[in-house]
Amino acid sequence: MRALRISLVVLVVLAALLTAADRVALKLTEDEAAEQVRAAQGVSGTDSASVEIHGFPFLTQLAARELDDVDVELTGMTAAASGQEVKVARVDAELSGVRVDGAFDSATADEASGTADVSYRDLNALAPRGVRVAYAGEERAAKNQVKITARVDVLGREFELPSPVYSTVRVAEGNVLRLHADTIPGSGIPGAEREVRRNVDFQSDVTGFPKGLELKEADVTADGVTFALDGRDVELTR
Repeated sequence: MRALRISLVVLVVLAALLTAADRVALKLTEDEAAEQVRAAQGVSGTDSASVEIHGFPFLTQLAARELDDVDVELTGMTAAASGQEVKVARVDAELSGVRVDGAFDSATADEASGTADVSYRDLNALAPRGVRVAYAGEERAAKNQVKITARVDVLGREFELPSPVYSTVRVAEGNVLRLHADTIPGSGIPGAEREVRRNVDFQSDVTGFPKGLELKEADVTADGVTFALDGRDVELTR
């Protein structure tokens, strides 16, 4: 009986040591993975990155070079839109089926989903000259609309719109961000609506995300626009 108790104690101690080793290895790998993510193509200019790897035991996943589920958080990532740099305040992504190469220099996720937050200040960097994008209030946000104020050039004369216009924010296929005004002041004047829309309606091709990760939807908030992300075979390669 005494021998059985000793054996049980030894097994418990070994299990505790193995668990501790598993957790230490997990923490070290998460820290290294965060640095690798910051250096990955399509994640340029990131201020900070954190990685959380789920599943137990971790060491068996590590040996197989395949991680079940990984959460990634990025802040201050630099994307591009129509050739201009734009800051993405925060990206939260959930990756599943992450296959890692032998040297841990690259990884590919079978599936990925998440969100990317862009502030109004950074949206304004994409707007045409003289156009300002701002929060339009809770009621308009529920319709996915933002407020646009602008100085526009109509028939060779520049003037400020007498009242704001409200534009719906959408994402089109191919990572294209589009803002389209609901109604335009002076639409009854021949040619005026076309000229005003030429100034206030705009779109931008958004690039700079890892290969395979795409914008799917836009959700207007008080702080900016939150984009839904989705992808298959998403690559994180240095």
